[in-house]
Amino acid sequence: MPRSHATAADHLRALIRCASVTPADHGAQDYLDRVLSDAGFMVTRLTFRDAGTPDVPNLFATIGSGAPHLVFAGHTDVVPAGDAQRWSPPPFSGETVDGVIFGRGAQDMKGGLAAFLTAALDAVADPGFRGTISLLITGDEEGPAINGTVKLLQWAQDNGHRFDAALVGEPTSRTRLGDTIKSGRRGSLSGTIIVAGKQGHVAYPHLADNPIPRLIAILARLNALKLDDGNASFQPSNLEVTAIETDNRAFNVIPAEARARFNVRFNDAWTIDTLTRQIEAVVGADGTLVIERGASDWFLTRADALLAPLSEAIHAVTGIVPEATTGGGTSDARFFKDVCPVVEFGPVGDTMHQIDERIAISELEALTEIYRRFLRAYLATTPS
Repeated sequence: MPRSHATAADHLRALIRCASVTPADHGAQDYLDRVLSDAGFMVTRLTFRDAGTPDVPNLFATIGSGAPHLVFAGHTDVVPAGDAQRWSPPPFSGETVDGVIFGRGAQDMKGGLAAFLTAALDAVADPGFRGTISLLITGDEEGPAINGTVKLLQWAQDNGHRFDAALVGEPTSRTRLGDTIKSGRRGSLSGTIIVAGKQGHVAYPHLADNPIPRLIAILARLNALKLDDGNASFQPSNLEVTAIETDNRAFNVIPAEARARFNVRFNDAWTIDTLTRQIEAVVGADGTLVIERGASDWFLTRADALLAPLSEAIHAVTGIVPEATTGGGTSDARFFKDVCPVVEFGPVGDTMHQIDERIAISELEALTEIYRRFLRAYLATTPS
């Protein structure tokens, strides 16, 4: 198969040098635009907006025609670098040291993006190329995730793009490239419990109503709640209290209100609605439950036409039979679950979001070869 002139390492260095901390882009999508346009992709740039959130740049690129249509989902935005003085090479230098590329986003997820970009360019340069490849790239994955993939995916559907499968290039491998793929994720539900009281002086509690003991009682009930035992596909659901707060800063004042925030990661024993009703029943009349925007349901991919060629490509390159799991946090894969089968696979994530985030060039090259083999096999299939 023909190889594109630039390597995955070249693309990764160029992307890292764009300090694209959410929601800024600083040229990362401009770079993708140039490379993909030069290769014949039709590239569309879109900026989405919403009240109270920053404007976010997004990119959609597509080439080919007909089925099968594979879409690669990724993001160019990265988390802040932190104290740049603590990095070995500077965080946005893309410097290579002893065969390792350093920089914010090297693993999460400019590494996966660079590898797929290289593999896709090789695939479309092959005279036998058939089917359709698209890239759906957002600048909002590390942020509120409101003006990114969810709106870009809707735009693509509204404009006639029909996907047979999606591959998300997040760092999924645990300790060795290829040891893990994500075939699904638990759902995520966040909420705030508000208990109202009456402010007063601590020396005169009979003239006040302290909301804190009632909030503590609610949280004790939630903490004792066993949601389920999990199953063969999903680990048990868990509810975690993440904050307890009041607006009071004085030692001698009983506050007028107390609040607690929580998050639940839930499996297929629940839906967003049934879980909400369960929590409402526990809170009861003692407080008010407010479910936060952005809840996501669980999903599980069982499509052999997607999972089998990916697993075979991983095994051919690494010698590893990957484990398909649903553990870990959420990703933009959740937005595809009602559109097409989706799977996540990318590099090892042991330094993502850390000082000196990095990826070995050998791992990047192996990931690129896995994507090449997967594309070759998947695009040869006939979707059902």
